[in-house]
Amino acid sequence: MKPMKTNRRRVILGAALLLILSQTPVFSSPRQEKSPDPQQDPVTLVVAAAASLENAYVQQLIPLFQKNHPRITIQGVYDSSGRLQTQIEQGLEADLFMSAATRQMDALVEKNFIAPESVKALLQNKLVLIKPAGTTTAVTSFETITEAQTIALGDPATTPAGQYAQEAFINLGIGEAVSSKLSLGNNVTEVLNWVGEGSAEVGIVYATDAASTPKVAVIAELPEGLLATQVIYPVGMLSASAHPQETRLFFDFLASPEALEIFKTFGFTPQD
Repeated sequence: MKPMKTNRRRVILGAALLLILSQTPVFSSPRQEKSPDPQQDPVTLVVAAAASLENAYVQQLIPLFQKNHPRITIQGVYDSSGRLQTQIEQGLEADLFMSAATRQMDALVEKNFIAPESVKALLQNKLVLIKPAGTTTAVTSFETITEAQTIALGDPATTPAGQYAQEAFINLGIGEAVSSKLSLGNNVTEVLNWVGEGSAEVGIVYATDAASTPKVAVIAELPEGLLATQVIYPVGMLSASAHPQETRLFFDFLASPEALEIFKTFGFTPQD
């Protein structure tokens, strides 16, 4: 009978042990715990870009980037580089800035809005003289632009295109002659629309803008030697960006061979 009692005790002890274990909280090993990864949270980046970049960004660059990085949304703010500079200085919470000239980028670097080591000269563009498609004008070149009754131009106070054109006018010796004929727009997109609608006899925009619509025709490119610098598009990251890692991803994407090929299809020239 002793073996039977021993077995019975074992069964009772085993049942008691199972009961205790069932009521004891089970703790996972620290190695098995998975803490939330902040790098996988949805992020929205605000990109302030010159108006002449809008078509390339909206039509191809942003969709391609978001396809490869679905948790990152790119929100573009497009305007003249000078107006964007002012918005950033006044509190626009942008993550990245791409200007149509170095002047506005340099100003933001000097005021510590953009880290100098993050700035890269990415693209080149050209200025062109345009007219409404299918119209005639006595203007055949930048030198003869004084023959026009109205000249649409980005405001030199805020737009690099207007600043470049003003410099060219001065170097051509026609600054005063054209001053009374100017209609000043907030950015090159507005100038392009004015000429395309026939509201101005001629206008000055970037070559990439002129190529974006059949409503205008190019009269001439700005001759070399009239500007002290090339038309350069630099890109830089905002020092106060709340998402520096994601901003770096988009920055690197813009400088990638794939993105540069897209820029080329819109008429830009990658900067060497």
